[in-house]
Amino acid sequence: MLELSEQEIFRRKSLEELRRLGIEPYPAAEYTTNAYSDDIVAGFRDEETPLRQVSVAGRIMSRRIMGKASFLELQDAKGRIQIYISRDDICPEEDKELYNTVFKKLLDIGDFIGITGYVFRTQTGQISVHAQTLTVLSKSLRPLPIVKMKDGVVYDAFSDPEMRYRQRYVDLIVNEGVRDIFLKRTQVFNSMREFFNRKGYIEVDTPVLQAIPGGAAARPFITHHNALDIPLYLRIANELYLKRLIVGGFEGVYEFSRNFRNEGMDRVHNPEFTVMEIYVSYKDYHWMMSFTEQLLEKIALDVLGTTEVKVGGNIISFKSPYKRISMIDAIRENTGIDLSGMDEDQLREVCRKLNIEQDKTMGKGKLIDEIFGAKCEGNYIQPTFITDYPVEMSPLCKKHRDNPELTERFELMINGKEIANAYSELNDPIDQRQRFEEQLKLSEKGDDEAMFIDQDFLRALEYGMPPTSGMGIGMDRLVMLLTGQSTIQEVLLFPQMRPES
Repeated sequence: MLELSEQEIFRRKSLEELRRLGIEPYPAAEYTTNAYSDDIVAGFRDEETPLRQVSVAGRIMSRRIMGKASFLELQDAKGRIQIYISRDDICPEEDKELYNTVFKKLLDIGDFIGITGYVFRTQTGQISVHAQTLTVLSKSLRPLPIVKMKDGVVYDAFSDPEMRYRQRYVDLIVNEGVRDIFLKRTQVFNSMREFFNRKGYIEVDTPVLQAIPGGAAARPFITHHNALDIPLYLRIANELYLKRLIVGGFEGVYEFSRNFRNEGMDRVHNPEFTVMEIYVSYKDYHWMMSFTEQLLEKIALDVLGTTEVKVGGNIISFKSPYKRISMIDAIRENTGIDLSGMDEDQLREVCRKLNIEQDKTMGKGKLIDEIFGAKCEGNYIQPTFITDYPVEMSPLCKKHRDNPELTERFELMINGKEIANAYSELNDPIDQRQRFEEQLKLSEKGDDEAMFIDQDFLRALEYGMPPTSGMGIGMDRLVMLLTGQSTIQEVLLFPQMRPES
């Protein structure tokens, strides 16, 4: 049995009364608008004649009823506008029931209405719409949280994070600034897409359901395909499919990829997230570093109008060029320890000395990664390319041209977190097979994030892949930076949460 609050019971009675009066609270017909709140305010001119006629629609957010005249605040997709309602204007005939009953008694905060009328400035100087017609468009059956401010203090705020993320629809309605985060998110994607398209690179789609979860070291989600009677994995990365397309002859391809990793959740990790990956033939990781600098500087200017953004207590500059330092030098810079040439036992001893947790499943690559993550990563606030990773950490990356113990790889660190990862892609099929076999050994040791061997990808490489550089950007983390948010949940419309009981 659905339990209703007193307010919900009252609103349902109002709904029935509207229908009794012949007013459909959920009309099917189109309601045509010709203006938004922001352009009404921006375009207003006091000397304008005749007065501008507008048709607007939105949600009632507040109202003040004062006898024969009233004010309400209407919220549309672009902001809020004050509406002035005079009983004699919307009910010019003798029958005043529309105003006396419908508007004063049966409409509530949260209801959608349409207004036609003209724009004017009130005696207090506020640009408003003088209503001439009012149309009920949708009746709200649940009361909204009413956020109030008095003397600079906010009361009854809808601020509990769990409630906000579960009921994002309410969060977007009542909390100013939330919608702007997601508008900026769209602008980030659009700016990036424009940059790639202008260079002639092709946007593509690759499978989400995969027989082999490849392209990254991560624990996958597993499902089952009933018709084929086989296990399938949700995509952890799209890298191997995009490189197949480079083999097929595309010069440059990119994809905004929804990826899924069955791992922990925290302030910067969600099991479902968005990555952009791009692959360009005849390029290397040095070219990709310059390309990435240009890309991020452009996005910052497009979205913010500046290359500087405040994140917490830091001012981060996206103006190129960015600092470049090798991983081994970064560890030496932050710990005073030179890991060059160390074997697995020596690396374990370094971990013990630095009080870094380890286990027997970790090989050299994982141990070095743990050291860097614990002692270095958080120190790089300004954009910094960490380059030349040990070969054990990068099974899909080409060996360094000057040092076969390293790879031609970079990760871009900003505000202490990885934002981008890029390689000079490994295109030697024999070397790639050996790397996959090393990953298999790690898997046999118990590393459940080690990569599978993708035989079809190896077959593709054997047909020949040109020299290629690839790069992935964590889009959610990039949006966090550009909007000054400290948790990934703030930039995901519907972050993963435990189901309600």
